[in-house]
Amino acid sequence: MTTTTPSKPVSTPALPLSDKVLEALAITKRGVDELLIESEFAQKLARSERDGQPLRIKLGLDPTAPDLHLGHTVVLNKMRQLQDLGHHVIFLIGDFTSMIGDPSGRNATRPPLTREQVEQNAMTYFKQASLVLDPARTEIRYNSEWCDPLGARGMIELASRYTVARMMERDDFTKRYKSGTPIAVHEFLYPLMQGYDSVALQADLELGGTDQKFNLLVGRELQKDYGQEQQCILTMPLLEGLDGVDKMSKSKNNYIGITEPANIMFAKLMSISDVMMWRYYELLSFSSIADIATLKADVAGGRNPRDAKVALGKEIVTRFHSAQAADDALADFVNRSKGGIPDDVAEIALSGAPLGVAHLLKQAGLCASTSEAMRMVDQGGVRIDGAVVSDKAMKMAAGTFVLQVGKRKFARVTLSA
Repeated sequence: MTTTTPSKPVSTPALPLSDKVLEALAITKRGVDELLIESEFAQKLARSERDGQPLRIKLGLDPTAPDLHLGHTVVLNKMRQLQDLGHHVIFLIGDFTSMIGDPSGRNATRPPLTREQVEQNAMTYFKQASLVLDPARTEIRYNSEWCDPLGARGMIELASRYTVARMMERDDFTKRYKSGTPIAVHEFLYPLMQGYDSVALQADLELGGTDQKFNLLVGRELQKDYGQEQQCILTMPLLEGLDGVDKMSKSKNNYIGITEPANIMFAKLMSISDVMMWRYYELLSFSSIADIATLKADVAGGRNPRDAKVALGKEIVTRFHSAQAADDALADFVNRSKGGIPDDVAEIALSGAPLGVAHLLKQAGLCASTSEAMRMVDQGGVRIDGAVVSDKAMKMAAGTFVLQVGKRKFARVTLSA
């Protein structure tokens, strides 16, 4: 990329904000953690309206896993809102940066992915993201387009634009340094390369989770250094998983995949706590703020919170499947909630928690072998407390629960450590 010498900023009068711009700003701000710098973004919106030129909105995702979950859709939903406001959205697949490994929020070096792993994961990313974004109005890019051509000379030149002191302002780097946890030199390259993406794409606004704030700010500073108008940054909250504690993550098995079967998706949404339900409404629902407030007041006034959870479950399942699939998922859930468990269930006490689901089914006598148990999981024939099990690697903590294999095999298991 050809660099330019930064010119002295010219002071221009602020543009007036029309009702349309103020409405767009309100939509943009809904549910966000931070919008930096709001006054700058308001002026970008005003200029876009005046000139008829859409803003360039960037979202980058590293294909570190092949599937997206509802946590990913928090920022994708915001991207779609901006898309519907008429702006140009760029879905950036970080095929180059994935091979470095994003250190954000980590207390150890993340192993970089191979080119083969990245390419395999990237194949499904945009297809799944298109369940939220309008693919016909989405520009898809790969950051290897401009990162690979940099070469060693270009990488050194880019690295010269940022100091170690500024890099160490990053919270996770500081904590690791103070604790004596190793920091590999290549990890400093990640925020630089992500920032360089903004230069290459000339982004007006970049989106990310709250854990990406430092990286987004690096992009803003690099744009200034390259003589470009600085992007604004918008951070979205991180969605907690089904446990209500940790960030939604497939590795923590607290996720809801956006391509999971409708009945599994619905049952998982029904399993969240009544308190966490409102967090999901805030970050995932397309209902208006006023409608959510009314529903919350109704529940506080005595309405069964299950009704609100059912409405949320149907909305999400409809979005990723269909209205009919949502109705069928509700019927399936209700059917399992009523008399799905016989009265004479065998009581079994086992030890060894946490115990893999396949070993648990074998030891409970519901499957002849662990291979049969895994086969039944694959076929959707295993339920725990009425919820279908889809993860063969799932481990059960100590507790009491009802296991079901097929339609007729049941056991109430008390598992201890």
